[in-house]
Amino acid sequence: MQLIPAIDLLDGLCVRLLHGDFGQSTHYPVKPGQLARSYADAGAQWLHVVDLAASRDGSAADTTALFRLLGQAPQAVQTGGGVRNRQDVSERLEAGASRVVIGSLCVTDTGSVIRWLKDFGPDQLVAALDISKDEEGIPWPRIHGWTRRSDRDLWQLLDELSNGGLRHLLCTDISRDGALSGPNLDLYTEITSRYPQLELQASGGVSSLRDLENLKPTGVSGVITGKALLDQRFSVAQALETLR
Repeated sequence: MQLIPAIDLLDGLCVRLLHGDFGQSTHYPVKPGQLARSYADAGAQWLHVVDLAASRDGSAADTTALFRLLGQAPQAVQTGGGVRNRQDVSERLEAGASRVVIGSLCVTDTGSVIRWLKDFGPDQLVAALDISKDEEGIPWPRIHGWTRRSDRDLWQLLDELSNGGLRHLLCTDISRDGALSGPNLDLYTEITSRYPQLELQASGGVSSLRDLENLKPTGVSGVITGKALLDQRFSVAQALETLR
């Protein structure tokens, strides 16, 4: 299982949001480039970077901090936030990203994402789906700041994406995001059981080394953790040892 430390960028700063709420953000004093190097020096081979300014401001966003970090980070980087068209994907790959993470478009414009999988290759794109379960336990992707539900449930959408060539999936249970409440083990186990061909990244809720241990039997290929590392609940070295 791959450890993927996360850095959330907002106006050039490292932050973490609670449940994706810009009104509930925590700022960290470390510089993004310095943090990326420290994670790489500790042995993390990948970095997950979210450009929150691009998510918030769209085409008007100042992406200087993101592209600076893509040039500074010594490890492989996957990055998302505000990816709205083919040019956004191309620019991030050309700037040094190893993979580009696509969120809402996977729901609202699935056809384009499938075309990009063919154009750029399945190893250069990650589908990021934020889900919540309904009263019957069915997982539904949510978009537009989690205010709107997809017209297809998670399984219907993943059928379409996986048939279109998707290889990398990042799935977040929004009730766990930034809350340090533990990952949704049942959800990840069901996804890997239904779609063994997908490389699944767990995201949201990791707060301890025990959470990492608990993820091992689920079959996920990677785990993204941001707040737990920033709050020094465990180190990259400790996490890597646990995952080994």
